[in-house]
Amino acid sequence: MAAEARTDDAGHARWSFRLRVSSTARTALVGEWDRCRWVWNECVAKSKAVYLRNKATGEKRTCGPAQLDRMLTDARKLTPWVREGSSVAQQQVVRDFGKSRAKGQKDIKDRLPMHRRAGMPRWKKKRDALPSLNYTRRGFRLKDGRLHLAGGIVVTVVWSRDLPAEPSSVRVHQDSTGAWYASFVVPASVLPLPESGRVIGIDWGVKETATTTSDAHDLPHAQHGKTAAQKLARYQRMMARRKSAKGEPGSNGYKAAKRQVAKLHKKIARQRQDTARKWAKKVVRDHDALAVEDFRPKFLAKTTMARKAADAAIGATKAALIEQARKHGRVVHLVHPAHTTMDCAQCGARTKHALPLSERTYACTVCGAVSSRDKNSARVMLVRAGLTPAGADRGSPGEVLPRLAA
Repeated sequence: MAAEARTDDAGHARWSFRLRVSSTARTALVGEWDRCRWVWNECVAKSKAVYLRNKATGEKRTCGPAQLDRMLTDARKLTPWVREGSSVAQQQVVRDFGKSRAKGQKDIKDRLPMHRRAGMPRWKKKRDALPSLNYTRRGFRLKDGRLHLAGGIVVTVVWSRDLPAEPSSVRVHQDSTGAWYASFVVPASVLPLPESGRVIGIDWGVKETATTTSDAHDLPHAQHGKTAAQKLARYQRMMARRKSAKGEPGSNGYKAAKRQVAKLHKKIARQRQDTARKWAKKVVRDHDALAVEDFRPKFLAKTTMARKAADAAIGATKAALIEQARKHGRVVHLVHPAHTTMDCAQCGARTKHALPLSERTYACTVCGAVSSRDKNSARVMLVRAGLTPAGADRGSPGEVLPRLAA
């Protein structure tokens, strides 16, 4: 399996491939991860110690990459076990920790709400943290279709497609099912599509994952999680029955049931990803510009719609849409979601009170336009993005919105 992940701000994309890992390579990778996890935890301990010291004495000591690099150098000199591992992977751990710590400090300084903060780096526990090793260009090479990592580790890559360019780095990681993957970073390429002369507005929701200004491009709720709920509950009951006492390692039966749960979750995630990518490709192929609601579904996790909202995978679908638009050179306008359900797409008037979720029809009291609540919101996206509604599918709003009877 190969997949192109979301593109970062620097214009790079990730291509992931399955790995065939021998028992020798698996032992070596786990050993490398144990050392990298130890380095991460040492960085966490150093950061906490500096914070407590500054709080007690009023000093302003720092715990940046320079201090952590010196700590790693000393650790490799004094600890033979750490020195046996690759310095490339361990240095990447220090860099990743520095970025994570800087992001957490910035969120605290900006006084972001707790539910939006990245949080300060935490300990990586042996039983919970899955292996993840990062290598820069000097830490790996591709030869005869195999991936050679620093430290003499060699794994076989399942090349389901060719890499578009020479990779600059690779991340070797293990997922919850026990499978190993290599994620290569390559420069993002643009594959332009023919112009269609059409634009589209997209509104996210729970009843339907995406409602657009075109009936042919609406995305219904696929309900992949609901379909697998019965089987998932059975596997989770198996885990509950076989769970060992606290502090004791899990039995083979418990581990087998846990693998079944992980595999089913993986299948659901892939189904959602496949549905999102196919829909996104269709939308991008048929439209030159997209007005997309910049909706952040995280707050839905604390509502009564949490399970259905999670099953809709709005965040993953939105990411797939933006990635496909970038890949094919389409223009994406992210529209702030405030008051999009209260504004009239035809005259711009705003209702005095927010519409309850049970009310699915929007009726403007100023111009008399009547429309589906979600369809009206999708057209509002076009108006706010500055796209001519007349260029949208189904014509201008004035042609498709009936009016209230006088």
